[in-house]
Amino acid sequence: MKRIFRALLNYFIKGLLIVVPLGAAFFLIFWIISRIDTSLNLSSEILVDSQGKPLYIPGLGILNVVVIILIAGILVTNVITDPIKKWFMRWLNRLPLFKFLYSSIKDLTEAFVGEEKKFNEPVLVEVNEFGLKKIGFLVQKDMKALDLPGEVAVYFPMSYSFAGQVVIVSVDKIKPINRSAAEVMKFVISGGVSGLE
Repeated sequence: MKRIFRALLNYFIKGLLIVVPLGAAFFLIFWIISRIDTSLNLSSEILVDSQGKPLYIPGLGILNVVVIILIAGILVTNVITDPIKKWFMRWLNRLPLFKFLYSSIKDLTEAFVGEEKKFNEPVLVEVNEFGLKKIGFLVQKDMKALDLPGEVAVYFPMSYSFAGQVVIVSVDKIKPINRSAAEVMKFVISGGVSGLE
């Protein structure tokens, strides 16, 4: 009887290890998509059925986001010129809080998906004389602007978070990691339990 109970408990734990991460990931994705769709879905404001009731079309909010992003990309690439961009930046500089939020979000977005990705050079940094090392991403190779020649800026992401720290270290304290940035980021974010198979 104990053997059967132990086997059932073992199966339950193994099933839990598969179902919980899958369920949580699907739930989170579903929740984000449904929130975006509900917030940006204008079908109930515009369309009515034959009885005069608002008509809700699922997925129209997501479609709106995709279309707006595509139109913005086409305009920025083919229509908007440098003088317009400069005018926009001058206008933006007059709104300090909005400028701070916009530039922070823009820089973070570009760090992951822009043409010049910032987190693409994983490095190992020797932190102290006892051999403690941290994994980070080289974000600035030249710190002369801060009067720090021979120093570099390294971003250390935190486990189970998108927060992190930027630390200035000496060039001789860093060592490149011969792995893809995505693998190393997954390793760090997961607390070291996945990503380096």
